[in-house]
Amino acid sequence: MILKKHVAGHLWLAGAALGGVLGVSAAHAQSGAEAIDYSNSSNWLCRPDNPRACAVDMSTTIVEADGNIHLEPWTSDPLAPIDCFYVYPTVSQDAGANSDMVAGPEEYNVVRSQFARLGSQCRTFAPLYRQVTLTALRAGMSGGSDMRPDRNLGYNDVLNAWNYYLENHNDGRGVVLSGHSQGAGVLARMIAAEIEGTPVQEQIVSAMILGSNVQVPEGELVGGTFKELPLCEAGDQIGCVITYASFREEVPPPATALFGRGGQGTEAACTNPAQLAKGSNELHAYLSNNAAEGFSSTGPSPWIDGGVAIHTPFVSVPGLLTGECVSNNGFNYLQVTVNADPDDPRTDEISGDVMNPDGSVNAGWGLHLIDANVAMGDLETIVHKQSQAYRRP
Repeated sequence: MILKKHVAGHLWLAGAALGGVLGVSAAHAQSGAEAIDYSNSSNWLCRPDNPRACAVDMSTTIVEADGNIHLEPWTSDPLAPIDCFYVYPTVSQDAGANSDMVAGPEEYNVVRSQFARLGSQCRTFAPLYRQVTLTALRAGMSGGSDMRPDRNLGYNDVLNAWNYYLENHNDGRGVVLSGHSQGAGVLARMIAAEIEGTPVQEQIVSAMILGSNVQVPEGELVGGTFKELPLCEAGDQIGCVITYASFREEVPPPATALFGRGGQGTEAACTNPAQLAKGSNELHAYLSNNAAEGFSSTGPSPWIDGGVAIHTPFVSVPGLLTGECVSNNGFNYLQVTVNADPDDPRTDEISGDVMNPDGSVNAGWGLHLIDANVAMGDLETIVHKQSQAYRRP
C-alpha cells in the first residue's frame, strides 16, 4: 500500500492515554478538597442552560473518493428525548498537578471533537473537573519530578456533577454516558461503584468507554470491569457498553502497549463502533480540520491533491477507513485500515499517531488521539437507534 501523505499527531496529547490508567487505578482514599458547586453553570462545559462548548460549528466537508466535495450541515436538538453525559480525556495544560476549573482552549476543542456532535440526538452535559493534568503526566513520565496529583479529586468532581445532574436535570430521562481515556476511567469507576445495582441503572441507555480497557472474562460479554452491564452486540441494544482502542492495521500494539491488553483470566473488550458489526465494516469518521486541536503537527491535512482549500472544522472521507475488532498477540483492539488508492486525488492517510521526540511513531499509543473521531458518525447513529429503543413501549 502506497501512503502518499502522512501528518502525525502532537506528542503532548500522548499523556491522555496514561490518564485512562490513572482513572481506573486511582487510590480509594477520599480527597479532602472543597467540593465544586455544580449548580453554577460556569462549572459545566455543556449544560442545556449554558451550552457554551457544545454551541459550536460542526459543519463538515464530505470528500468523495473522486475528489468531489460537498457540505454537510449539522444542527443540535435542544428537545432531544434523552441526555448524554460526557467526561473528557487528559487535555489540561495547567501548570499544577490537577487542573483548575477554568476552561481553556484545550477543553473546548476536545468537547467539539469528541462530544458536541451527539447533541443532534441528546441534551448534552459535560462537567469541568479537576483532572490530572498533562503537566503532571509529563513529569511522571520523565521520572524527575515530585509532582503528586490527587487522583481522587477529578473522580469526586465528576461524581458530584453526576449526582447534581440526577437531582436537578434528569427527571427520569435515559442517559448515554460517554468518556475517553482519563474520562473513560473515571466513568468506569463511577459506573461500577455508583450505578450498577442501583435504580438509576435502568436509565442507562449505554456507556461509551473509549480509549481505555474494559475487562471481560475470556469469551464473555459481562464480568470483569462491570458486573451487570454487558457489551453491546446490536445498534438498538440498550443498557450496554461500547468500548474499543484503535490501532492502525500496519502498526499493531507492541508488547508494551497499554490499550487492548487483557488481565489474568480476562481480555480487553472490543465492540466495533461500525454499527457493532462483526468482521470488517466501513467507519463513518469525522476528522478534524483544525491544527489548533493538536491532531495535526503541520496544519490541516491536504485532503485533495491540488484541490480547493477546505475550511469547515470537520472532514468526512467515505470509504477511506474500515474497522474490525481483532485479537493479536494477547491484545484485543479496533484495527483501522486506510483503504488507500494512490491513483485518485483524495488523501491516502489520516493523522492521529502519537509521536516520539525523535519524530518516530510511538506504536504503543495506536490511534489514541482520534479514537472517537474515526467512528464519530457511527456513534451518533448508535445513539439515535438506542434512543428509539429506549423509548419504545
